[in-house]
Amino acid sequence: VQLQASGGGLVQAGGSLRLSCTASGSILGIKSMAWYRQPPGNQREWVAGVTGGGGTNYADSVKGRFTISADYTKNTVYLQMNSLKPEDTAVYYCDVVTSTWLHYWGQGTLVTVSS
Repeated sequence: VQLQASGGGLVQAGGSLRLSCTASGSILGIKSMAWYRQPPGNQREWVAGVTGGGGTNYADSVKGRFTISADYTKNTVYLQMNSLKPEDTAVYYCDVVTSTWLHYWGQGTLVTVSS
């Protein structure tokens, strides 16, 4: 199983970006998908998650600004990021949990928000 993330880049504060991550390979089923991020010099932190049933959850720091969604027919998860702040600067990673509870991680995509 491979995860390919894209959509990162440099944006000014207040701007928007949309990340996407597609899983490919032998996947029997996906239970949930999520986005994590790792700011420079800090530990990786959970950002948002979406279940197979479409339920979503967000970290307090991004609630109201970020929207996670998934297209399970394409094994793809998205993260729409609006009103970006410099503190959102991080490498963003997607995480897929399969129906057999295996975790797969993407390679990360860098988001840089300038003030």
